[in-house]
Amino acid sequence: MKIAVLNGSPKGEISITVQYIKFIQKKFPQHELKLINVAHDIIKLEKDDARFHEVIDEVRKSDGVIWAFPLYIFLVCSQYKRFIEMITGKGAQDAFAGKYATVLSTSVHFFDNTAHNYMHGICDDLDMKYVEPFSADMDDIMIDNMRRILLKWADNFFQAIENKAPTLKFFAPVVHNKFNYEPGKGAGKVDTGGLKIRVLADITDGKSNLAKMVQHFSESFKGDIQVVRAGDVKMRGGCLGCMECAFDNICVYQGKDDFVDYFNAGRDADVTIFAGEIVDRFFSARMKMFWDRSFFNGHIPTSVDKQVGFILSGPLSQVANLQEIINALPQIGGGNLAGVVTDECADSAQIDKLLEAFAAKCIDNARSIYMLPRTFLGVGGHKIFRDQIWARLSFPFTADYRYYEEHGLFDFPQQDARYLEYGKQMTEMIKDPKMKEMVRKMLKTEILKGYAKMVETK
Repeated sequence: MKIAVLNGSPKGEISITVQYIKFIQKKFPQHELKLINVAHDIIKLEKDDARFHEVIDEVRKSDGVIWAFPLYIFLVCSQYKRFIEMITGKGAQDAFAGKYATVLSTSVHFFDNTAHNYMHGICDDLDMKYVEPFSADMDDIMIDNMRRILLKWADNFFQAIENKAPTLKFFAPVVHNKFNYEPGKGAGKVDTGGLKIRVLADITDGKSNLAKMVQHFSESFKGDIQVVRAGDVKMRGGCLGCMECAFDNICVYQGKDDFVDYFNAGRDADVTIFAGEIVDRFFSARMKMFWDRSFFNGHIPTSVDKQVGFILSGPLSQVANLQEIINALPQIGGGNLAGVVTDECADSAQIDKLLEAFAAKCIDNARSIYMLPRTFLGVGGHKIFRDQIWARLSFPFTADYRYYEEHGLFDFPQQDARYLEYGKQMTEMIKDPKMKEMVRKMLKTEILKGYAKMVETK
């Protein structure tokens, strides 16, 4: 069989992900795994239509497709996202329809679920036959049992193609409405009180719903807020995954485009708003590039004690995966999700009210440094980064290690002497069968006492 492997690494073949593909090829020489570096070559594919269609022809001639990529901030990298957008933009969906597809990703398992959900949705949109994915830890290929499972996974995919195995679609098509938002005049009632509000707006059409939503949001304030159009920030390209920034947070693009200056200028913003349109099942590739390029800052939280919000044009209620990413992004950065406004209600007056209330909430939250407790998304994400930076990623990410050490982010539970000592004492006590039964009966009331005392005294 011939399998088209669409490589989503900006590093091309100098990629950990590609080593997994090469290992599979070595063990299954009867099949041809055709590696196509779409992320690495994205600028050429954008400029050269013939070259893009050469890639599409390889897909059309294949028996199956492996979408292979490293994770880049909740998703695929912006270059891969752009290629996916081009498939629809250039009307090439037919080459993918009916093909068996699977995903091979490499990561530290930081939101690999959202990346896989996104790709599954894309495959469903392209009418592909999606087969179970493989989410590899970067080092799984070093482990005997994981290599065995990898090869079994690959064999399952080949057999699914050979046997024409039935598959299910998990994601319904995303349906956009054609509502045209007509805003009223902003009241200008919200006083910033000297707080800095910054909006990154992915506006390509000044008459779009998004452009008008951002305008009305801006007009809700007394005085001006900072609105930066994504297209006005010169960026030579997406994150290259080169890790040259890891030692001291200096980007390889620094001094060559505008991104680092844009990023640093926003560090003191009290409120950051991301405004964009839903393109397929995420924001646009251009917007994704902003998040990817911020990786020159490493794994260091970027919005500690700050408010983060979103203004979206598109059917967010239909894209649960994007909802999860929106909830996670501020928490991972150490900030608070101030809210989300969309144009889904298709009611101009209601959208005006939503935007005005959102503006007021952002300021109120920022003034009081209102930080809701982190959910599993933030707590789990922090623990993954903490553990990785403590050991495996301590080199080359030395800048991250310094920051985590200086800011007390190596908060391992093994270091909590209070709970450790209490646990040892109680575990020793219940070795006596009589004490064990007594403690068992007292657990419910005794555990509550400290909490009840706090309620009474505070």
